[in-house]
Amino acid sequence: MGDRLGRKKVLALTMILMAVGTFAIGVIPSYASIGFWAPALLVFFRMLQGFSTGGEYGGASTFIAEYAPDRRRGYFGSFLEFGTLAGYVGAAGLVTALTAWLGTDTMEAWGWRVPFLVAGPLGLVGLYLRLRLDETPAFQKLENESARAPEAAAPVETSAKGDLTKIFRQQWPALILCVALVGAYNITDYMLLSYMPTYLSDELGYSETHGLLILLLVMVLLMLVITQVGRLSDRFGRKPVLMTGMLGFLLLSLPAFLLIGRGGVPAITAGILMLGLSLVCLLGTMSAALPALFPTDVRYGSLSVGYNLSASLFGGTTPLVITALIGATGSNLMPAYYAMAAALVGVIAVACMKETARRPLDGSPPSVATPEEAAELILAQTPEPRF
Repeated sequence: MGDRLGRKKVLALTMILMAVGTFAIGVIPSYASIGFWAPALLVFFRMLQGFSTGGEYGGASTFIAEYAPDRRRGYFGSFLEFGTLAGYVGAAGLVTALTAWLGTDTMEAWGWRVPFLVAGPLGLVGLYLRLRLDETPAFQKLENESARAPEAAAPVETSAKGDLTKIFRQQWPALILCVALVGAYNITDYMLLSYMPTYLSDELGYSETHGLLILLLVMVLLMLVITQVGRLSDRFGRKPVLMTGMLGFLLLSLPAFLLIGRGGVPAITAGILMLGLSLVCLLGTMSAALPALFPTDVRYGSLSVGYNLSASLFGGTTPLVITALIGATGSNLMPAYYAMAAALVGVIAVACMKETARRPLDGSPPSVATPEEAAELILAQTPEPRF
């Protein structure tokens, strides 16, 4: 849909679906009131959230990448994950504050509904902002080219745009690379930002609130540096920054979990921070690197398919797999080994990808930020006179 209808329309749709799905969860009657329909509605609206998320990352990263100047795509792309971290911090902070204020019993009785209900007004604000956006120049160029095509060829072009068969048939090398990159990135991301509080409470005996507060502190620190990581990827390239993050997880995961296992706030914070600094190299770069893997006419669809296949198979299953590995081996270091295995795959994937920093996206016109950059670009493309 994003490749056929446009980036703007589908991003507005994903915002509506997420707001409706999340708000609706907050108003579902209890099992005691409506019986079977309570869990059925919960699953339905949870799936609605999932469908929304499926189009969100690919669309948002595509939109930002196609709008950003070629020389600053990493910097602008890093704001996508800045927003993700802000969402984590805001949501976790709200839940922590409500739990401290209302108490565990009240939270379980009705307080848990409040964070879901907040999604309603937030969704309206997000929808308003998205509807005010213009379509990306790259998609406008694609539409104009389709409109100028001969009438006999137009139906073929229209049916090909965004076609899943075309994506898997023509883009499979880039899809495999995308799945590998996203798999390594999501395993480490879910392990740190989603599973870590559970690991600290279930495996090491700390209260969930303490673990969450430490993680919140680390995420705030990551927010302070993530845009600078994006700048670094513009200056030195996507590959060096991504490789730094992957090697960080490969070499530092075991020392980090050994530190965390020692206990105490300083050791746990230091261990999580080691992992966090490795993760921020991925967070600040991936949203600019992934859209550049695919051409404009299938960028939204290809990225969404590759990202969500990998996120579903590897990222979302990370807590379950790590818990099962700990149960099977009895070792609290299994999260480190799992992250190291994912990072090894990531190292190979980064080594295989092409450098795309400071270059136009495939199938998109060059994008500049200043008149000086435009003049420099024109001068570089003007052939030298021959005498």
